[in-house]
Amino acid sequence: MAAIIWLIAGIALAAAEALTGDFFLLMLAGGALATAGISAITDFPVWADAIVFGLVSLVLVLGVRPILLRRFASPPALATNAAALTGKSAVVLEQVAANEGQVKLGGEVWTARPLDESEVYAPGTTVTVMEIDGATAVVWRGP
Repeated sequence: MAAIIWLIAGIALAAAEALTGDFFLLMLAGGALATAGISAITDFPVWADAIVFGLVSLVLVLGVRPILLRRFASPPALATNAAALTGKSAVVLEQVAANEGQVKLGGEVWTARPLDESEVYAPGTTVTVMEIDGATAVVWRGP
C-alpha cells in the first residue's frame, strides 16, 4: 500500500514540475518513485521509506539538478543592432582622425573616430570596431 502512495506522490510531483520548469519538483518526484520501488520490494517501515525518499531526493537535487539546469538553460542573448557590430572589421573610406572619418562596416558607411585619438588611419586600412558611440564607430587598427 505504501508503494502505491509513493507512486502517486511521484506522479503528482512530476506533473507539478510541468508548471514550474525549475527541475526541483522533478527531483522530488524521482525520490518518490525510487522510494515506491524500494517500498514495493522490501517491507521497510514508513520512517525508513521517508529516509530513502530524503536521501534519493537530496542526491538528485544536489547532483542531477545542476547538470540539467546547465544543459537546458536559455542560450545567451544574441547581440543585435549596434551591439552586434562590436568586434567586426571595417575598411576606412575617408581618413579617420580625432574629429573626422568614415568606415564601411557591414555594407554601410559609418562615421568613425579612432580609439586612441592621437592615431590617424589612412583610407583602405582595415580596422576593428571597438564600440559604437551613438552613430559613430570607435575603431582601432590593432597590433
